[in-house]
Amino acid sequence: MSTNGDSSKRLILGIDLGTSLTAVMSNRGKRALVGSVVGYPKDVIATKLLNSILVIGDEALSKRSYLNLYFPLEDGVLKEASVTHTIAAKELLERAIAEIDPQPGDQIYGIIGVPARASVSNKSQLLKLAGEMMDKVMVVSEPFMAAYGLERLTNAIIIDIGAGTVDFCAMKGTVPGSEDQITLLKAGNFIDELLAANISEAYPDVQITKQLAKKIKEQYGYVGEVRDDVIVTLRADGRPHNYDLGLEVRDACAAILPDIFESLEQLIQVFDPEYQEEALQNVILAGGGSHIIGLREAVAEFLQDYGEANVVRVTDPVYSGAAGALKLACELPPEYWHEVGDVFGD
Repeated sequence: MSTNGDSSKRLILGIDLGTSLTAVMSNRGKRALVGSVVGYPKDVIATKLLNSILVIGDEALSKRSYLNLYFPLEDGVLKEASVTHTIAAKELLERAIAEIDPQPGDQIYGIIGVPARASVSNKSQLLKLAGEMMDKVMVVSEPFMAAYGLERLTNAIIIDIGAGTVDFCAMKGTVPGSEDQITLLKAGNFIDELLAANISEAYPDVQITKQLAKKIKEQYGYVGEVRDDVIVTLRADGRPHNYDLGLEVRDACAAILPDIFESLEQLIQVFDPEYQEEALQNVILAGGGSHIIGLREAVAEFLQDYGEANVVRVTDPVYSGAAGALKLACELPPEYWHEVGDVFGD
């Protein structure tokens, strides 16, 4: 890293550090997506097959039979279970930055998104880790990043549905405070685990893993009336068979709705009464879970008791958080970053 003052050598990054995926974008027009998993070989045979001491992302998942996998971002924040998890988090962040192709002498400035109610200690740990590879870094809440990228800064409600958390943010024309944000831990991973359990209960002979359940959710996930076209080929006793999973998929996805509705009810009330009607016209679903079929309609139906609501989805749930972080990093001079979030670096 360089500490010179040449702004032309400043590489600015927006990073959405997620439980499942890490997205990064730069002011030079590059962007990259890295799976938030690090794999280390189990033994000498695995090391020979791998020809490396570690792999990251999709390659780690595809070779998981001979790897020890570490998901360093539990519930969207750094996992502190072991030293290996911390090392894995550093490897993941280094890979994400390397994908953007920084050049020798670059000053690396960046904004990283974290769950809305991430703890002070976790933010501090992340800043310390990121500070080893970046000249200046700030952490802000993920739904705030999405709101900034969409320029929905006043009288708007952001619902960011990720793998580890569902994050809510009420935008009222200022940097959101703790009372304006909510984090739920029942999110995409919760759906995956519940779907795997539902399938095992309905079809005890089927071989199902959380990773396979995730793929089924991503392809067929929906809420609402039970569909009869969710036919999936799975294996039982080693043999492939077709299974109707319409009910199992629907019930797993719908399991997160009660907590989402309860949190929405709380968040509407943080707006002054005269602004609540406008806020209901600006409800934005972000994150990978935002494209579950029927979710937008379910949220809109729930909000009918509070007034006419307009619920929309972001067009690019994968990169919307990173895009908002990059926009904020480019538009806000670094000397003012401390007024928005927690900062590491001069």
